Amino acid sequence: MKDSPEKIPVEEWAPAEVAELDLYEKREKIYTRKIEGFYQKLRQYSGWPLLLGYFCIPWLQWDDRQAVLFDLVNRKFYIFGLTIWPQDVSLLGLILILAAFGLFLVTSLFGRVWCGYTCPQTVWTAIFMWVEQKVEGTRNQRIKLDKAPWSVNKFARKFSKHAAWLLVAFGTGFTFVGYFTPVYDLGWQVYSFSMPLTPLSWVVFFTLATYINAGWMREQVCKYMCPYARFQSVMFDADTLIVSYNAKRGEPRGSRKRADDHAELDLGDCIDCKMCVQVCPTGIDIRNGLQYECIACALCVDACDSIMEKMNYPKGLISYTSERALASSDSNQETAHFLRPKVFVYAGVLCVMLAVFAYRFTSIESVELGVIRDRQAVNTATTSGVVENRYLIKVANKQEIAREFELAIESTSGAALKIVGAAQLAVLPGEVTSFRVRVQAAEEDVPSLVVPIEFVLTEKGEQYRHEARFVKAQR
Repeated sequence: MKDSPEKIPVEEWAPAEVAELDLYEKREKIYTRKIEGFYQKLRQYSGWPLLLGYFCIPWLQWDDRQAVLFDLVNRKFYIFGLTIWPQDVSLLGLILILAAFGLFLVTSLFGRVWCGYTCPQTVWTAIFMWVEQKVEGTRNQRIKLDKAPWSVNKFARKFSKHAAWLLVAFGTGFTFVGYFTPVYDLGWQVYSFSMPLTPLSWVVFFTLATYINAGWMREQVCKYMCPYARFQSVMFDADTLIVSYNAKRGEPRGSRKRADDHAELDLGDCIDCKMCVQVCPTGIDIRNGLQYECIACALCVDACDSIMEKMNYPKGLISYTSERALASSDSNQETAHFLRPKVFVYAGVLCVMLAVFAYRFTSIESVELGVIRDRQAVNTATTSGVVENRYLIKVANKQEIAREFELAIESTSGAALKIVGAAQLAVLPGEVTSFRVRVQAAEEDVPSLVVPIEFVLTEKGEQYRHEARFVKAQR
């Protein structure tokens, strides 16, 4: 008979030690090193036009009004010579769809170039980092300054930095509100300290949002708040261009002198200088593979290329490449395949939406005609045998000039109809004007109980039509 297993007394048993896991890890400040290179010039060429456009466009004038103004109070969007009314709001939806599929197409081809080159968070963070470098110095100087005890010099530098940040943030918030409120009036209100509470609240809100996001949170916005970083992988495939480290060429990594032959030392091209980590705005090591924090800014590419140049090694240890190219035996010869099913799908949908947008845009009429029958007196019949219907005519003049129209009525049923009163309608620029109209016909000239009719608005040969019904009075 086998012996029963030894039992452990309850008082001698104790659970294994469990390590604590902090779900709310404290953020470690990232000190980025300044670097220059080909891709950083591209970022400047893409960022500065966007910044200048953002800050300058609200101040442009067009036909004695602000060129771009989203007038929410009067429910009109002015975009240079185009006025978008509530009836045309579907255009904005089409623009958003076009932007979305354009982003999908670009991402499937070139990865997160939107994040790295044109995203407002990236552009404004770069501005704030530039200010920080100008005020507090290089990476090592900033680290030393933060570790140093408080002094007059440290206070002056910190105060100057945050004052400059707030100035940039205020300009950003003020400009954004200037797209929705006449910017010249807004500027005078700021100068005279007479800004109403509503625009003041929005200016303060966007100022603080810019200051916090670009100055304090920075990479935290990209890593934890931006949804695009989470669903971007759906659009990636083996041929999508991504910023990657060529491990076949770089490993095993290790330090060496410039004159050393790294082949004899059994080392790869990576000298483990960690420059790619020091310049990364999100603080990742690209040598660990593709990570969702990577925004494809190519700072690590320029940093690595500068080191390779100093070591007399070929550039491209870190580069824009694809998983297919990295997996090939000769990654320098293998190129990405741009023509693939996913690209055709995105491009096809984008072309269809462009065609829909073009049709919708070109079909916008400068006049909106609406007709409503008077519900209080739909139809009346006089003792002389005349039938009368009353209508409310609404004419929306979408142009910024006064216009005059001639109103007429037509019927395919043969009914002899006429408009009683003035048929000349004057409408002010950008206004909706209502007119009450009476339409009469002899009772014997109305062939049926309900007669389809059309109101025709004519201006300089252009006609605008609206269908209605003429109801015959029953005795």
